[in-house]
Amino acid sequence: MLTINKRIAQGQGLAAALLKRAASIELDWDLRQKSRFEASDSAGRQLGIFLPRGTVLRGGDVLVAEDGSLIKVIATPQTVLRITPCSRHGSSFDLIRAAYHLGNRHVPIELKPDHLKIEPDHVLADLLRAMHLSVVEVNEAFEPESGAYAAGGHSHSHGHEADPSHPPASSPPSQAFPKGGKEQQP
Repeated sequence: MLTINKRIAQGQGLAAALLKRAASIELDWDLRQKSRFEASDSAGRQLGIFLPRGTVLRGGDVLVAEDGSLIKVIATPQTVLRITPCSRHGSSFDLIRAAYHLGNRHVPIELKPDHLKIEPDHVLADLLRAMHLSVVEVNEAFEPESGAYAAGGHSHSHGHEADPSHPPASSPPSQAFPKGGKEQQP
């Protein structure tokens, strides 16, 4: 069994030629959330995956085996519910409401500009239909949001640092409001 204990997010920094030659491994969302599991790659090798606890694999990530070989992670299509506004009288605001209600239930959710995706759940499907949304079962890759506090997330400058109403992420919450606003510390 080939041991893997390193992940390169989205294959950053790797040459395209290396990625083209790499074996692949197809994993659904449930397995990509686990940090320890066994699987087989496209070359037929048995893999023992031992990643740091809390690591979530995404489609496009690259795993590095103990022998230096690379394995591309592919998000396998799986059964999910695709949620869209009603074609007759819906709007994008309906998706915002749905995301709010699903978030309150801590449901893993994939956000797209024109639809949402969640894992199958008949109770949630009925709730969403009652909100006049279209809910259809489809077979697609599932890449839910990691959450605001997840490790390895989004980390580059957007040029907001000079704007006092949008402090850098490292600023304490008490500095989030400009002078004269609320939440000032004495």
